[in-house]
Amino acid sequence: MIYVKDLRKQYDGFLAVKGISFEVQPGEVFGLLGPNGAGKTTTVEILEGLRQRSGGEVRVLGFDPADDGLLLKDRIGVCLQQAALPDRLRVGEAIALFASFYSRTVPGEALLRRLQLWDKRDAFFMHLSGGQKQRLALALALINDPQLLFLDEPSAGLDAQARLEIRSLIGELRAEKRTLLLTTHYIEEAERLCDRVAIMDEGRLIAMGAPREIQEHALGASTIELQTAQALPPGELPAWPGLLRQARDGSGRGLTIVTTRPAAAVMEAVPWLIAHRIELQDIRIRRPSLEDAFIELTGKNLRD
Repeated sequence: MIYVKDLRKQYDGFLAVKGISFEVQPGEVFGLLGPNGAGKTTTVEILEGLRQRSGGEVRVLGFDPADDGLLLKDRIGVCLQQAALPDRLRVGEAIALFASFYSRTVPGEALLRRLQLWDKRDAFFMHLSGGQKQRLALALALINDPQLLFLDEPSAGLDAQARLEIRSLIGELRAEKRTLLLTTHYIEEAERLCDRVAIMDEGRLIAMGAPREIQEHALGASTIELQTAQALPPGELPAWPGLLRQARDGSGRGLTIVTTRPAAAVMEAVPWLIAHRIELQDIRIRRPSLEDAFIELTGKNLRD
């Protein structure tokens, strides 16, 4: 669906995208992660045919966006970070207007009902909530029944309830086997929705793969937290499988184990506690998150 090889974009001597390459397969949800200024939006705008590239090769649905922009735009859907429509444009009017841009469309009424906007069809854009505006943006992106959608920060700036609504809708699109390219600042969004993610930083792709693969590759250790009813015995603690480090807490009833083999460590730790007649009250295993991997790879938080 998307083929990118050695893509570059230069602005007045500044190289914003520095020779990136990737592919997106049919039915895949592909996420682009990166801090502000990483080159995500520039990359997506080139793929959408909104911006010219400085070098490299790009194919989207078999089209070169630089040469076949009109043909490409007729077949893709685009949901920008913020919907910007005239304040006094009604929801139904917006649907009719956008439907007129394409060679094929789906029924607007069905789309508005699906996105819970039918009751708002006569409302002005200015009177919609943030979540309703973003649902309308999704409706406009779907009016031509595209099999490839670009979603640029679809839940940015929304409250928690609206974010859940948008993510649920994205999950439905995924279930329909539509291909999605998603940019996001929300790590949990990428972990939940994306089949694969690419991490961009300073115009380069520094990691790419399934979220779990990136987590395990960047940070292979997990943390086990044990809480016991009685104090742990004094003296040296066992060397659990894959042990990197461990420490008691101040109460003497808590133990933190950092290990590359969490399952094996737990299987040895529990019998050891039983042998010392220590009751285990709680156990937690925390695997490295995608955010941990991002910080490890880039040295910065995603919103830096």
